[in-house]
Amino acid sequence: MPIAVDIDVMLAKRKMSVGELAERVGITPANLAVLKNGRAKAVRFSTLAALCEVLECQPGDLLRWETDGTADPTMF
Repeated sequence: MPIAVDIDVMLAKRKMSVGELAERVGITPANLAVLKNGRAKAVRFSTLAALCEVLECQPGDLLRWETDGTADPTMF
């Protein structure tokens, strides 16, 4: 998948556990695990905003685009 999720990086920087983050954001640890492991099909902006607020970061600190080598760069 060309979108990489870096929640683990921010958790380590903030010395915070997955359980603590899930509780503070208001989602289940299972749903947070789906998101942080890159298995989510979508994320609500309200969830992304809550993650950014709790982790004191920007959305780009949590999500980044990686090329998978199949896209034609001239199309952009």
